Order: sequence, then structure tokens, then C-alpha cells
Amino acid sequence: MANSEWSQIFAITLATIFLCNNNFTFATDPFVQQEQDRIDRPLPGQNFNISFEHYSGYITVNEDAGRNLFYWFIQADHVDPTSMPLLLWLNGGPGCSSIAFGEAEEIGPFHINSDSKTLYLNPYSWNQVANILYIDSPVGVGFSYSKNSSDILTNGDKRTAEDNLIFLLKWFERFPQYKNTDFFISGESYAGHYVPQLSQVIAKYNLETKQDSINLKGYMVGNALTDDFSDQLGMFQFMWSSGMISDQTFKLLNLLCDFQPVEHPSDSCDKIWDIAYEEMGDIDPYSIFTPPCHVNDNQLDKRKHSFGRLRSVYDPCTEKHSIIYFNRPEVQRALHVDPDHKPDKWQTCSDVVGTNWKDSPTSVLNIYRELIPTGLRIWIFSGNTDAVIPVASTRYSINALKLPTLSPWRAWYDDGEVGGWTQEYAGLTFVNVRGAGHEVPLHRPKLALTLIKAFLEGTSMPTLEPRTLTAAI
Repeated sequence: MANSEWSQIFAITLATIFLCNNNFTFATDPFVQQEQDRIDRPLPGQNFNISFEHYSGYITVNEDAGRNLFYWFIQADHVDPTSMPLLLWLNGGPGCSSIAFGEAEEIGPFHINSDSKTLYLNPYSWNQVANILYIDSPVGVGFSYSKNSSDILTNGDKRTAEDNLIFLLKWFERFPQYKNTDFFISGESYAGHYVPQLSQVIAKYNLETKQDSINLKGYMVGNALTDDFSDQLGMFQFMWSSGMISDQTFKLLNLLCDFQPVEHPSDSCDKIWDIAYEEMGDIDPYSIFTPPCHVNDNQLDKRKHSFGRLRSVYDPCTEKHSIIYFNRPEVQRALHVDPDHKPDKWQTCSDVVGTNWKDSPTSVLNIYRELIPTGLRIWIFSGNTDAVIPVASTRYSINALKLPTLSPWRAWYDDGEVGGWTQEYAGLTFVNVRGAGHEVPLHRPKLALTLIKAFLEGTSMPTLEPRTLTAAI
């Protein structure tokens, strides 16, 4: 037996001692800490077997303040996970949990049944094609915490990107076997800021250290907050062209909210938004053709009044199952949540984080202009039934980049049917997903799996297979 194998066995043995005596002491040996983080038994309500490993725990990103980010790492369902790409998934808000949305109702394997107690295996989980790493970011979101309570009130784009970079550097120390795997980043909504910003700081770090400390190959964002002007222009246009608001309200939105910051509109802009809400009626703006979840009136009112501020997220009834499930003590124990720093009540999104956000640039298009020439694989996708960051907004943002077209607009196919439309530019690919709302993998999971396969492989979206002609008899 090789010395390295003996070392790993010895490390695992030591880990057993750590697990028995001190669940929240970080080990110095990476394989010991890996074993300490490994989820070695079925999750509560998991009545099915899995053939992959998964891990959860904390990474300290600031020792002085005690800022700790919670992660859940789910290996690729493959005989050799280290041969598969590694994908980091981030949800937005700002203030929303990647565990709640990304893992539990979108791209993860463990989804929650309507009884809020049992799980089912997502047949379209993205861990079929990649290792998936979820982070609750920044602190104050999900199970992530800081020992300095003021940190929860001072989050912003800049510190989030810096903390996420430190997280990744330390995570690769804990999981060194993934150090050389192809690394990608993806996310949706306000992660339209997080993802390119993190990609930017990684690229700068690699350049300054003169080594690819993080083997970043590309990023992909969906229904992404990108540019305030384009996002609002497309939003108003989509609402009007979909027949949700009147001609007069459409004109006033463009007049009174033009060039207004999305997060802090003027009083006159606010008032015309109220009229727009009234005209739209009781629909879910994150998915305009699906019924809203009628759990209680307060939930609907909260979603209504946050629309246009981009604070909330698509809220089907699956969200309430997550709230019940992740507040269960046995679930928190299974996921290695620190009982001394767990939230009083786990939430899918933190209003405290969202309402106290400190810095948010009006556009991240400058980051695209900086990173496209580096050769990173950059894709943007958009569900075409989302009224919050609609496909029109994304197209305006892409057009502002003035990129040459490599492959013109066309339909792409999945199992012989149109899955959406796509256009390839020099340095960027755009994919429109037919019939999907704000959370594309939630509404069109099969199409989303086709999308992530093409992105990771660096291939074009599928074309229609030529039909076989049969002679008449």
C-alpha cells in the first residue's frame, strides 16, 4: 500500500476521534477535516440510496471578526468525482440562501416533499455532470454567521466577493484533491453581481500570485441583475408587451423611473409602481404563467411590495417546505450546523441582510468588458416568463457590450422540441429557456440540465436532429 494511502487512513482514524470529542474544532490535516465534514448517514427523511459523497461545514473567512461561511459540497455522481468539473452555485437576494434555493429546489439532488419531512432524489440534479459547491453568502444568510454582530449590518458587494475568495482558497486547502479540476461559477438573480465580481477577484488574485491558485475556467448567470438601466427598461417593456400594465402606466414608468437606481427609487417612481402592481393583479411576477402560492396573505403582500426592488425571490410553495425542513434540529445536526451559532429561526432569505446592504454598483458590464478578453467561458441564460429580470433586460445588457456575433439567433432543441433560443457572440453565449421563470432549473429542470451540460463542455446548444424519412408502404 502506498504511503499516501496509509496517511489518508491514519487521517480518517484521527477524524473519528474529532467527531466523537469536538464536532466544531477545525483540524489542521485536510483529510481529517474532510472526514469531520462528511455526512456519513442518510439525511432525515432520505428514504433512497445515493452513490456519491457529500460534506457540509464552515470555513472561517475572517479570524478577527469570526466570520464563518456555511457550505454544502455534493460530489459528482461519478466513479471518479475529481475527474469532473467543480461548480460553485450562488443565490442572490441579496440575502438569500444557496442551500434553500439552489440545492433544495433547483439544481441539487436533495429536494423536499410537500410533507416538509421527507426528501426525494431530483432526477435532473446537476451533480450528474459536476461536483456542486453551495455557499450561504454573505454572513447572516442561512447558516453562515459572524461572532461580530455588526457584520450582519455591513454586508455589501465588495466584502462579499473578498470573503468568497478567501473561502475558496481555504476550501481548496481542505479539499486539495479538487485543486486542479476545472472550476466554474454559476448563480441567478442578484448573483448577477456576485458571480462576475467573484470571477474578477479570482482573476486578479491569480495574476498577482502568478499562478492559477484557483483553476477558474468560466462563469454562467441566469436572470441576472446586470445593469440597472437595462434591467428597468426591459422590465417595463416586458410588463407592457405581456399585457400586464396599461399604455399610460408604461409611459409613466419610463418617464418617472428612468435612470432611477433600482434599489432606491424616487417617491414619484414609487407611486407609479403602486399603480403597476394594482394593474398586474395577484400574479407571481417571478413566473407570470404559474399560479402563486396561496399560503397566507402576508406572504403575498411581502412579495408584492418587494417587486421592483429585486429583494425577494420566486416563491412557489416549495419554499415553505424548506423553511420547515431546515428548522428541524435533527436536520441541522445532520448538516453539522454549529448549535452555538445557529440562527434563532432559519430563513430562506434574510431581510436584515437585504435591507442593510452597503454597496451595489449600478452596473457590472465593466467586469464583462474586463474579463471577456481573458478567454473565460461566459454564458448568460434567461427564463422567458420572468417579469422581474426578464429576457428583454438581459438582451439590452448584452447589446450594450457591442460584441460581434459569431452564430446568429436560432432555436435550440431538447428531445426534438424547442427548448429556447440562443445566440453566440465573441466571448459570450446567450441562452433563452422557453417557459422558465426566474428560477430556470425549478420550472424547466430537464432543459436546465441540457444547458449546464453544454456550458461545462463548451459546446453550442443542441440543434434539431435531422428527421429520418420513411418510405410509404
